[in-house]
Amino acid sequence: MSTMSSQSLLDVKDLRVAFGGKEVVHGIDFRMAAGEKLALVGESGSGKTVTALSLLRLVQNADLSGTARLSGGERVQGSRDLLSIPERELRGIRGKEIAMIFQEPMTALNALYTVGDQIAEVLELHEGLSARAAQAAAVQLLADTGIPEPARRARAFPHQLSGGQRQRAMIAMALACKPRLLLADEPTTALDVTVRAQILELLADLQRKYGMAVLLITHDLNLVRRFADRVVVMENGHIVEHGAVASVFDAPQHPYTRKLIDSHPERNVAPVASGPGAAPLIEAKALRVVYPVPRPGVAGWFRKGEFVAVQGADFRIASGETLGVVGESGSGKSTLALAALGLLKYQGALTVAGNGWAVDRASDLSLRRTMQVVFQDPFSSLSPRMTVEQIVGEGLRVHAPELGVEARRARALAALADVGLTETQFPALLERYPHEFSGGQRQRLAIARALIVDPRLLVLDEPTSALDVTIQKQVLGLLQRLQRERGLSYLLITHDVEVIRAMAHNVIVMKDGAILETGQVERVLDAPEHPYTKKLVAAALLE
Repeated sequence: MSTMSSQSLLDVKDLRVAFGGKEVVHGIDFRMAAGEKLALVGESGSGKTVTALSLLRLVQNADLSGTARLSGGERVQGSRDLLSIPERELRGIRGKEIAMIFQEPMTALNALYTVGDQIAEVLELHEGLSARAAQAAAVQLLADTGIPEPARRARAFPHQLSGGQRQRAMIAMALACKPRLLLADEPTTALDVTVRAQILELLADLQRKYGMAVLLITHDLNLVRRFADRVVVMENGHIVEHGAVASVFDAPQHPYTRKLIDSHPERNVAPVASGPGAAPLIEAKALRVVYPVPRPGVAGWFRKGEFVAVQGADFRIASGETLGVVGESGSGKSTLALAALGLLKYQGALTVAGNGWAVDRASDLSLRRTMQVVFQDPFSSLSPRMTVEQIVGEGLRVHAPELGVEARRARALAALADVGLTETQFPALLERYPHEFSGGQRQRLAIARALIVDPRLLVLDEPTSALDVTIQKQVLGLLQRLQRERGLSYLLITHDVEVIRAMAHNVIVMKDGAILETGQVERVLDAPEHPYTKKLVAAALLE
């Protein structure tokens, strides 16, 4: 049930944002009522985040024009134009009347201060509370957001909290002064599906409790469908459609809106050619990975404790097969992948193409060529100092040193063409750097880098979680095509149940380092047996 009021809270007219004379937001208009939940939707580069940040003048080196009038509230008569009022007056509005939840709490929170201190600082600055009263209020705010043991968590630093707990701490900080408007920039993008559902419910509960308006910035249409009253769709800095969520989703008028709504993963997977008795490409039996951890007290001086990250895992992958590994953060799925790649010490048996990791460079080199990896975030996994030619051709310098410069260049161009990047689209393609490409194009570069050495198996670690829905669909389609054409096998690590449903033949469900359920995708996802699997599938269906 919406708490939206007819009273106008924010009125944005002819908002334009430019950088260095180039306009990126082109004269947009929208209004928000008090207590309304409005979603600003679009892909990366559509201008939605720049629009939200511009309301608080948080975009550096931006030229702003137009008006963004905030109604006066209880103590102020009339309205104020956020784009023209003095900076001193705007500082009084930031955090108090308009608060913001940023997309990545690990970078938005200060690593040098405890979570409680950072929340208390807002209360001391805007509410004039004493240090002791602010700390007590910070603990209560953490409790309101559902963080267990809030007093202890208030004394923790950001890196000591899980992703969901950090996001809750960001929400607590944003709500410290009970703002009238909350700007939420992709508040659930980096979270597991179950945590995402929890955060969404929390935001809805707090919005009703405080009666505040929420401007949700997202590319996740399922999130919009569950949360918002109205939706504004942006493309290339223009508003192309707006209206009530139900009417826009049920009968979208603009082609771009229809494209967004239709961009969900589609299953297009060929059956595994090899029979059940064929030798697997990779096989693990009783795989166990242990990390040393400090022990409390005097005992820790003499011997480390153990944290079991993966316990007794069995799995096998045939040629041309995709094995999906699904679970929340901390379930052990990425540790499982690193062990499979021979990058972590492990106990138990693990063979790749019939051979085990020898932890010896010469012995392992052929296995590294057999098994390549595509990481979650291509922006951080691709060196910003290397050109496309150097990045994509790097594997050939290691695995095919006999090739000359021209031969490596020809192979690099062929690998890039295979993933849909050509010099026709991008003149001087090989001389470009990663920052000159979009997120989806960078992920294609990462795939080309892995493919150039002709591997038989790719480890895909959350390959689409950082991408927009339309780009995600394109990348998944690319991976499906490459599997059919090359007979590739995939070890797919993800927390996204729908990606598993679209890509995998078989699936492993992990929690706390243990495999709870395994089997064919259709059986596990359509008729889950373990309560945890049922919880994951139910959370995905809610979206």
